[in-house]
Amino acid sequence: MNVVTIPSEAESRPARKVAIIHYWLVTMRGGERVLERICDLYPDADIFTHVVDETVLSQTLKRHRIFTTSIAKLPFARSQYQKYLPLMPRALETLDLSAYDLVISCEAGPTKGVITRPDAVHVTYCHSPMRYIWDQYHAYRAASGRLAKLYLQMVAPRMRAWDRMSASRPDLIMANSQFVRRRIAKFWGREASVVYPPVEVDLFQRSDAVTDECVWISQLVPYKRPDLAVDAFTRTGRKLHVIGDGPMLEALKARAGPNVRFTTRMRFDELRAAYAQARALIFTAEEDFGIIPVESQAAGRPVVVFGRGGGTETVIDGATGIHFHEQTVDSLVEAMDRFDAWLPSFDPAVAIAHARNFDRARFMQGFAAEVRRAEALVAANTALTD
Repeated sequence: MNVVTIPSEAESRPARKVAIIHYWLVTMRGGERVLERICDLYPDADIFTHVVDETVLSQTLKRHRIFTTSIAKLPFARSQYQKYLPLMPRALETLDLSAYDLVISCEAGPTKGVITRPDAVHVTYCHSPMRYIWDQYHAYRAASGRLAKLYLQMVAPRMRAWDRMSASRPDLIMANSQFVRRRIAKFWGREASVVYPPVEVDLFQRSDAVTDECVWISQLVPYKRPDLAVDAFTRTGRKLHVIGDGPMLEALKARAGPNVRFTTRMRFDELRAAYAQARALIFTAEEDFGIIPVESQAAGRPVVVFGRGGGTETVIDGATGIHFHEQTVDSLVEAMDRFDAWLPSFDPAVAIAHARNFDRARFMQGFAAEVRRAEALVAANTALTD
């Protein structure tokens, strides 16, 4: 495990009271892994969230005091929290954070709208502006039932107005990729720096036992586009191992050829071996960042990735993988043909070295540096008004 200390400048400062605002704590996924690393930087911080399921939390998070907003008191909030989205702005604004010197909001659902002291430092780490009210609004609306569609139509305009307005509250915003940075500029009208999220690259290692089978790894949900991989490999007869579970599983099995196999769950040691022994990882989603392609490269294997979103930043076309540019079966098949011709020139050491650009140490150093920059900005503004 990498151990990264807060830089000496931060250690020399008087003790600060720190609050971390996280949208909801009901799973341990990518956003929660980032939260763990922020907690490593600020081990005495208090965590505020709309709802929490303590049974899923890691020991890192359990070591912190966790407070919930008024959303947690509503019926079935732990499972139906997203239906209470219109109530979350008021719930955030009623949190009394006046005792905290540093407030860190982790944004994917609404968190940045908290009210802080004028002299407090407020930084936001943004995984994504809320996609269901911005760039993915029409896709979510089309996939909704009649009542859900009507509900989304009613709440989205008000949430967009609040989301844009509350984007003025943080003193500094960090984005988890250049792709998200551009969306922040478009939807919020704010500049953001980029601090890539931490990937545990040291947990993966290269294998000499590489097979002729590609892997697709993720949740089997529509926006991840597992159908593209299943259909493209079924058409060409190439071998594919789909690793993941979700509502699309049975439909995908029904359309898959005999060259495509499925595994819904794996132990972590099995997953590491699947990465390292794969001919390539197939990554068909448009993600804000995408940890899975980095893990594949950390294991010394190339990635065939959709060339939009975070995949353009994590995979170097022609060096650590191949990009395809349309979310269509034809585009993926054409990319696989190019991949087959390119693969003999692939160097696993290049992929492993590239993956290290996204390791835990880089994140923690970058995050701490941005907090120091925010502190300097607030101190300068406070001096001007005194």
